[in-house]
Amino acid sequence: MKVELDSFSGAKIFPSKGKLYVRGDSKVFRFVNGKSESLFLQRKNPRRIAWTVLFRRMHKKGISEEVAKKRSRKTVKHQRAIVGASLDVIKERRSMRPEARQAARAQAIKEGKEKKAAAESKKKAEKAKSAAGAARGNAQKVSKQGAKGAAQKVQARTR
Repeated sequence: MKVELDSFSGAKIFPSKGKLYVRGDSKVFRFVNGKSESLFLQRKNPRRIAWTVLFRRMHKKGISEEVAKKRSRKTVKHQRAIVGASLDVIKERRSMRPEARQAARAQAIKEGKEKKAAAESKKKAEKAKSAAGAARGNAQKVSKQGAKGAAQKVQARTR
């Protein structure tokens, strides 16, 4: 048993019921009754006629499955630790007074400068030491290739 659908209203047409309408361009339309055929021939829009399936589908009528409303998720703010600083440290620094923060910053800058100066003086001392050693052992310089064990370059004896 083949059940057809009404071309206008979308209703089911059971065998031996309804009308068949063939237009000049050989397109076939099926109607369940004269009412839907008449409205089709009047070129009415089935989306604007309340009892048609298209109208009901467009206006979301008779859908009982989707009763529950979609819940929207609320954004929740989280405070996370940053690499190198735990959450407690971050909160403590945030609650610090501006004067205290400025003093701490100045202290940190001072320590950094002292560290840099110490490293620089150490570097200078090492350089001076190596220069003194080079002055003493100036007679025999060894190239990189020589240090790696390459053969000595033989100097030409002819003019």
